[in-house]
Amino acid sequence: MKKYSLLALMLVVGSFSCAVFGQAIPTFKRTTYKTDKLEFGAGGTVAVIGAPVGSVKVEGWQNNEIEISATIEVEAQNEADLAKLAGVTSFILEESLGRTGIISTGTHDKKFMKSIGKKLPKTALGMPFRIDYVIKVPRYCDLQIDGGKGEVSVSGVEGSIKINYIESDADLALVGGSLIATIGKGSVKVSVPTRSWRGRSTEVQLATGTMDIQLPAGLNAEVDASILRTGKIENNFGDLKPRVRKGEFTDKSIIAKSGAGGIAMKFTVGDGTLKLSRFGDKD
Repeated sequence: MKKYSLLALMLVVGSFSCAVFGQAIPTFKRTTYKTDKLEFGAGGTVAVIGAPVGSVKVEGWQNNEIEISATIEVEAQNEADLAKLAGVTSFILEESLGRTGIISTGTHDKKFMKSIGKKLPKTALGMPFRIDYVIKVPRYCDLQIDGGKGEVSVSGVEGSIKINYIESDADLALVGGSLIATIGKGSVKVSVPTRSWRGRSTEVQLATGTMDIQLPAGLNAEVDASILRTGKIENNFGDLKPRVRKGEFTDKSIIAKSGAGGIAMKFTVGDGTLKLSRFGDKD
């Protein structure tokens, strides 16, 4: 076998890669839209299981109903496969007393594919697709969102909110209730617009990326902020004071209270930047 130096091997691999990508098989794309609306009383739970790729936007409103709008994009190597993929890529509803599940369906869900008894050609399996949601829910309800890669935003919802995403740019505007959010990679913005925020607790974790926390002046809360590995905290929220009399803030850890204390708020970043600022201040 002919031996290559490391540089020669890199050149060979690079040339091969260019040749492969230069001869990439063309794909076809199709975008469809699906909507649904159902009655749903305040105080229940709305659970969203997103697609492996796709955004989820949830807005609270005054109606006692859920409105779902989904933009579904599928991709395939030929028109026949495209039609088959479009037939299985969508969402279904699971309704029970006080709970509605919005569940993304597609080739990633082996259980679903088995239940419908459809076998797709190998050329169709593993092809990329995405589902982007805009969902309106009653203002007073609990919310659960699980997703893969994509933007997530929540506004106008006052209840217990739980979010899990592998990779996301998240924008969470809090008006009340509680929040538990875990994001693997990306950016997270958490904003509390007014000191009259009717919150119970907040815990946000980000493994890698940037977290931007915007708090109102005069907020009564106990704030913990920490960097677990690499990175730093940028504290531009002047209302924070150490909870322990001789405690000191560092660029890795802040254990503080704002105002009279009270509401527990905990923010953690593994590797990255954690910014604390006053809501409404310009960067």
